[in-house]
Amino acid sequence: MDFLAVGLGGFLGAAARAWLANHLILENSGNFPFGTLIINLTGSFVLCFFMLITVDRLQVNSNLRLAVGTGFCGAYTTFSTFSLENINLLRDGRYVGAFAYIVITAFGCVLFGWLGSRAGGLIARKDDAETEG
Repeated sequence: MDFLAVGLGGFLGAAARAWLANHLILENSGNFPFGTLIINLTGSFVLCFFMLITVDRLQVNSNLRLAVGTGFCGAYTTFSTFSLENINLLRDGRYVGAFAYIVITAFGCVLFGWLGSRAGGLIARKDDAETEG
C-alpha cells in the first residue's frame, strides 16, 4: 500500500508541476528561471507545512503522509525535501549542520551539474566523431 500511495502522489505532483510550468509560469522568462523558483518555493512550503502540522498537531494515516510528502512533493520538487531536512536540523539546534548542508548542497549540486554536463558533452562529441568517421 505504501508504494501505491507514493505512486499516486507522485503522479499528481508531476502532473501539477507540468501544468503549472505550462499554464501559469513561463519557465524561461528573461534571464532568470522564475518557473523553477516558484515550483521549488511552493513545494518547500507545502512539504514543510504538511509534515510539521501532521506530526505536531494532526493525526493522519501514514499512507497520506507518504502520498503527500514523498509522492506529491517528491515529484513536484525534490528541493522541498532539502528544505524539510534543514528545518529539522534547525529545530534540533544543529545550526552548523544546517549551514553546512545548505552550502554543500547549493555549491555541490551546481558543481555536479556542471560535471555531468561536461561528461555528457564528452560522450556526445565522441559519438559524433564515431558517426562521422
